[in-house]
Amino acid sequence: MGFTIGGSRGTREFRSGTRRRGRTSECTAVAEYTGLWGWDVVPGARAAAPSRDCSCGDARCAAPGAHPLAFAPTVPAGATLDEVAEAWGGYPGAAVLLPVGRAFDVIEVSEEAGRRALVRLERMGLPLGPVVVTADGRAQFFVAPGAAAELPQLLYRMGWDDADLDLRALGPGAFVTAPPSDRAGLGQAGWLRPPALDSAACPPQARLLLGTLAYICHRFRR
Repeated sequence: MGFTIGGSRGTREFRSGTRRRGRTSECTAVAEYTGLWGWDVVPGARAAAPSRDCSCGDARCAAPGAHPLAFAPTVPAGATLDEVAEAWGGYPGAAVLLPVGRAFDVIEVSEEAGRRALVRLERMGLPLGPVVVTADGRAQFFVAPGAAAELPQLLYRMGWDDADLDLRALGPGAFVTAPPSDRAGLGQAGWLRPPALDSAACPPQARLLLGTLAYICHRFRR
């Protein structure tokens, strides 16, 4: 089964194929991320509450339930539902992790600041990409790749370089725990703003959002 990212016909074929096959929820989510939104996906470890022991089996794991599984292959962007089911079959119950720094970087702020900033950004009519909300109270804004490397210079140009902001950028080497997966035994990740065909593969430049995010974070610090 083939489909085209960004095409309405492809969307219908994908969803129809999902219903016919009755795959697991993880496979369905992964196939949507690869096939519709054009993202790579990596199987990740999980941690069970309340002890939050990591499924990787390492008692000294530094990031329980929040890292890729050793030797797990990347499911590449464009993979079909059948290809996802075959790849994910070797890692049942794995968390769905999205590698940062390929199709997108991330600007992360507190959940409350993120919610308030999102309302303001939408009112301003600025372009927006997906936004994940985590179980530990963080909002993760998807922006164009390169934001993590550019963040210090961008903050300097905007006059926020000396401010004590609860704001950071995630770049290559980082991973986002994607819905519907649990992160680190704390609860499921969710979409504050879900992916859309017009923005998932082409997220906005960080500079378009950063001023508003920095301003809201600064107000919360005060």
